[in-house]
Amino acid sequence: MPKDKHHSKVNNNDQNIDFASVMAVAVHDMKNSLSLLLQTIEDLSKSLPPSENESREHIVDLHYEASRMNTTLVQILSLYRVELDALPLNIDECFMEDLVYEVIESNKTYTKQKNITCSVDVDGELSWFTDKDLLFLLLNDVLVNAIRYGASEIKISTLVEDGYLCITVEDNGPGYPQRMLDMSDAAMESLCVSEGRTGLGLFFARMIAQTHKNKNRQGSIKLSNNSVTGGSIFKVLLP
Repeated sequence: MPKDKHHSKVNNNDQNIDFASVMAVAVHDMKNSLSLLLQTIEDLSKSLPPSENESREHIVDLHYEASRMNTTLVQILSLYRVELDALPLNIDECFMEDLVYEVIESNKTYTKQKNITCSVDVDGELSWFTDKDLLFLLLNDVLVNAIRYGASEIKISTLVEDGYLCITVEDNGPGYPQRMLDMSDAAMESLCVSEGRTGLGLFFARMIAQTHKNKNRQGSIKLSNNSVTGGSIFKVLLP
């Protein structure tokens, strides 16, 4: 009996597929898989004897790249939720010193192997009402980028001025390129997410900062280079 051609095809009219939602689910699944992979890599690194330095180097590089992929997936998922106006903002009291050390600890596998020094200048009593998870993602991405672009010394500091919490990440790397500095104060709509270092990370950082609002004030980010060392300076200000 010949097949009915009309029944052998998928009827696209009955398949109302929301591609963005499908991608969001896929990104979420990939993010979870990468998190498990990162934990496995960390466990493997700890199990290697000191004599296996070359193998440890490769594993650390693998951990770094997997961590970057995981960060990118989190950023994509968060931006999708912003598009839906469904990004959860969980404001609560957060102690800055705990947060900063948590960010540094999450990158310890790489910084230790590469002899990268991370210093902290944060008042142990300083707390702020913020979304800790989003702020962690922002600071972690800044730290990872500092590592990626050749910094060997990174300093994270905080202070409160004019009613804003200012968190500064400085490094001794080559500094931000001029095109990125030019985008620092640009409107979010004008950022191009296809130009490498000036793309998704900067867009994401600005988005997180701007979701923090207090009365008529809003969070922001500032980029500059150290006039003496030439290293990059990233600041996030939260009301």
